Amino acid sequence: MTTAPTETAAARGGAAVPLSRNRAYNILWSSQLMSELAMEVAAVAVPLLILARHGSPLQLGLASSALAAAHMVAVVPAGMIADRWDRRALMLGCQLLRVLGMASLAGALLLDRYAFWHVLLVVVLEGLLGSVFDPAEHAALPQVVPPDQLSTAVARNAARPYVATLVGPGVAGFLFSALPLGPFLANAVMFALSSVALCFLRLPRGRAATADGRAGGTSAADADGADGTAGAGGTDGAGAADGADGASHDGEPTSWDLAAGFRWVLGQPVIRTTMAWMMVTNLVFSALLIVLLAMSGEDRVGPGELGLTMACFGAGGLLGGLFAARLHAVARPPVILLGFTWTAALGAALMAVVPTGLPQGGLLAVMAFFAPLANTTVLTYQLTVTPDALRGRMSGVAGFCSGGAGVAGPALGGALTALAGGGTAAVLLCAGCLVLVALAATASPTLRRFPAPGNRAS
Repeated sequence: MTTAPTETAAARGGAAVPLSRNRAYNILWSSQLMSELAMEVAAVAVPLLILARHGSPLQLGLASSALAAAHMVAVVPAGMIADRWDRRALMLGCQLLRVLGMASLAGALLLDRYAFWHVLLVVVLEGLLGSVFDPAEHAALPQVVPPDQLSTAVARNAARPYVATLVGPGVAGFLFSALPLGPFLANAVMFALSSVALCFLRLPRGRAATADGRAGGTSAADADGADGTAGAGGTDGAGAADGADGASHDGEPTSWDLAAGFRWVLGQPVIRTTMAWMMVTNLVFSALLIVLLAMSGEDRVGPGELGLTMACFGAGGLLGGLFAARLHAVARPPVILLGFTWTAALGAALMAVVPTGLPQGGLLAVMAFFAPLANTTVLTYQLTVTPDALRGRMSGVAGFCSGGAGVAGPALGGALTALAGGGTAAVLLCAGCLVLVALAATASPTLRRFPAPGNRAS
């Protein structure tokens, strides 16, 4: 494989190439955008297809549960694989298999050969491959972005899911109305375009170093020689530096150590604390969204207004992602994290007193605006201090925690609504939970002294 392009010239004394002209970063960003957009399209198109084919609510639940289960089962092993295998080849293989899965479903609909087991198989395949693609993409980011641009890159990545959230459901509904196989054919095309782009991705040889140099290898900024050739002894793929017996030569875990990611997270106070904080916050926030939907149903909010209310969440997150890099550069990390936590608690409390519909959507937008900034702060630190040989596994652990919150959150929201006897009381319960999270975060020395980028907590 060829070496990285000259966007890493900053480390050799030149000016860093802007991210807008960093070809490798743009390939990673666009590839993941197409993946996330396809997942949003499928999230709407699959239920529409099942209902159109007179499927039962049980089938809808099975499809949703299968996707979540596939993600949870695969994401931790996928992180290990991202640290062991060639990340570019891994991402490319995932996208090609996703093309086949979506194309097979579109072909079955074209030939009028619909079968629920086929839908379930494609959904499981999508969950598995998405779980493998994500850690590889996350771990590859520091390999193509100089350290001084990492927070900006993470901020731009934080805006990406909200783009998919805003565009995907509408595209799915329009295409399905025109032709039921349309959304699945479009997904196959998007995955195919992503595959073509990944063919031109060039990752640097060797390991990317952390901010304090603990990885013991070359960084993305110095992996190539001054003439653009690979550094001496460089290897392609994250795990190639390991010895033939699978053990590393610098004290790092063996390549196939599945528990290494958990040990690394548990052994790092800052990463451990922020990951727990994000997991609990996501759990309560996921529950809150279900409670708000229940409240809207109680107050007979129309489908159009309900759609706009949920769109406010995506719009707020997208806008926050656009400003995240600038705000991250001027605000101290503890202010960002604690400010987001208390903003979420206050916003949830106000949702209990404002009218349902768009007023609650406005509060959702405010809460979502600060989410990319908090994510940028946490993820920049995680990627900076984690050795390259563990970045995939760290990402896998993070995906496992966030995925667990995403699965349990809706169930918690439904249970709270039922136990509280109404949406308003359930919103107050969610707000109370977020206040407890904010109090715990404020009392945490780790979050109050969260290190700035480039600094490692002792």
